[in-house]
Amino acid sequence: MGSSRRRGPELEQAILRAAVEELTESGYAGLTMDGVAARAGTNKNAIYRRWPSRATLALAAYRELIGADRDPPDTGTLRGDVMELLRGANNHLAAPAVSGIVLGLLAAAADDPDLMAQLRDSIIDAGSGLWLTVLGRAVTRGEIPEKALKPRVATVAIALLRNEYVTRGTSSVPDAVLTEIIDDVYLPLLRSPR
Repeated sequence: MGSSRRRGPELEQAILRAAVEELTESGYAGLTMDGVAARAGTNKNAIYRRWPSRATLALAAYRELIGADRDPPDTGTLRGDVMELLRGANNHLAAPAVSGIVLGLLAAAADDPDLMAQLRDSIIDAGSGLWLTVLGRAVTRGEIPEKALKPRVATVAIALLRNEYVTRGTSSVPDAVLTEIIDDVYLPLLRSPR
């Protein structure tokens, strides 16, 4: 009789799904390796072999959460695609569970330089692939020049949205601000002759 024990990527996905569920229900403070192991149907050793601490598991779960179920929009226009991406990010950032996860990770990273570096990389690079896909389609349609296809340029709009949350302490950014980010900053930047 064959073993039904999960291994490799299948087990990792089960653990990450369990960690995301724990984080969204209980926040970072309520995340425990025991809880994740029970939910994933595995043991703590299997988790610790992949993620040596609660903070590294939470960071991996956060990465999973921000990339989950997100295909790049394809409205047929760059502006439409960017608006959909920003609205989705705004809804995501406004969710109390997500802000609680990020705050918990920041608190844990305050005493852990390696974790802080990983968190910074996750936040800065989060979603650049989605943005580059959208910009690549816009290049193909002739809406922007190919030189706009750079990760730092691609993620300017999301960086401006995050800035609204950080500097203004808002719980959600109004659609009018998203429109301003797109029409007054992002699209002119992408179309500039640099």
